[in-house]
Amino acid sequence: MTGELYLGLDVGTQGARAVACDAAGRVVAEAAAPFAHAPAEPRPGWHEQRPEDWWQAAVKCLQNVASQADAAGYPREALGRIAVTSTSGTVLLVDAAGRPLGPAIMYSDGRAAEEADRCNEAGRFFTEKFGSRFSASFALPKILWLAAHWPRRFEAAARICHAADFLVGRLTGHYDVSDTSNVLKTGYDVAEGRWPAFFGDLGVPLAKLPRVVRPGEPIGRVTTEAARLTGLSRLAIVVAGATDGTAGFLASGACEVGQWCSTLGTTLVLRGVSRSLLRDPLGRVYSHAHPEGHWLPGAASNVGGEILEARFKGRNLAALDARVAEHLPNELLLYPLARRGERFPFVDPQAEGFVRGKASSRAELYAACLEAVAFVERWGYEVMAELGAPIADPLFASGGAVASGVWLQLRANVLGRAIRVAADAHSAKGAALLAAASAMASLREAVRRMVRFERTVEPHLRLRSYFDDKYARFRDACAEEYPAAGV
Repeated sequence: MTGELYLGLDVGTQGARAVACDAAGRVVAEAAAPFAHAPAEPRPGWHEQRPEDWWQAAVKCLQNVASQADAAGYPREALGRIAVTSTSGTVLLVDAAGRPLGPAIMYSDGRAAEEADRCNEAGRFFTEKFGSRFSASFALPKILWLAAHWPRRFEAAARICHAADFLVGRLTGHYDVSDTSNVLKTGYDVAEGRWPAFFGDLGVPLAKLPRVVRPGEPIGRVTTEAARLTGLSRLAIVVAGATDGTAGFLASGACEVGQWCSTLGTTLVLRGVSRSLLRDPLGRVYSHAHPEGHWLPGAASNVGGEILEARFKGRNLAALDARVAEHLPNELLLYPLARRGERFPFVDPQAEGFVRGKASSRAELYAACLEAVAFVERWGYEVMAELGAPIADPLFASGGAVASGVWLQLRANVLGRAIRVAADAHSAKGAALLAAASAMASLREAVRRMVRFERTVEPHLRLRSYFDDKYARFRDACAEEYPAAGV
């Protein structure tokens, strides 16, 4: 075979995934590998990972992909460019040789709540400028925690890395580079292109922080050792990636101003393209810089598929899907939280789910849960529109929930909008798009050429008045249950 292949490597919470795509977006090779160890929870609310587990899983994936490409007739040199994506807000300390000086503190770790308050106080002008606030899930508060609680490790560290930075370092030997997507939650001023002045007040050592490049920008070639371990060519170029959320958004096919994607898996994430920065006085929305200009505003709810795992664990969801139509309309009103706390479309750390009414069957409760998640999705888009975001048709969708055609149709009905679903709309494919963008005219061209759509779901109008009326009652119920929801 001839032609260059573009690789995307995604290292997530439980394992790694790699894909190799041709210039038309066809997946030539794909592999996944679990981590050797599950994330550790040394204390309640703490979540840690072993960085070496990331690398070992990545090596297995890349070896497998290289072998599959070879079997498909592609020489090693065809695997020409690779980009890496990983979790947003995960950080670790490394020495001058790139060796981890302890576990990585994961994005989901909540130990740095007090440090987040310090960041918001010291960076008040910064948070007002961008219309978002630091939380314990962000990288910057974790860095302050590391400095205060692991001082000897922190002092010995040559670099503070995000998860993707560490993997890029293993591939290239450069541990001093990050991208504008990964540094967002570390407090990088993406508008000015620099680390902000208030870092001095916090005592953050700028010398330990990475230099920042745009996603899609070449970083360096694969080292001899990395080539030996992974099966990649020594000539392969490593390209700056992005956070997993940003990469997944690109893989959805949304790339023009006004285009938005809902990623619905365990939780619900909305992200879109806007010409202007969205500033949310309530701090619910944060904006990544688009690799080619504009902004990528987004927000994440704690609502999502997790409610199905909590309430219908062990049930045949396909069989329940088949019964949804017979339970629409229904009189149940509920907010589908599986755990305490909500962050979007309203902020309430103490919020717990509620159910008003009594379900006649498990199938009716299931239908109402699907419906309620769709109501939260609609609410989220209304928040974005109120903040000034343009929202065009169709909407795009990704995440595990797109496997349910019934749920996808219900969401289109509630939203009153068409929903488009791309093939391979996952973060590894998004990383491959960034790798390809460095060889093509633009990221937009890479998305247009390489994203292939499976289907578009149009809204049905039969129950439109029912959904509109029930959505209004849903909002009223939420305002009664949660004071912050009525703001």
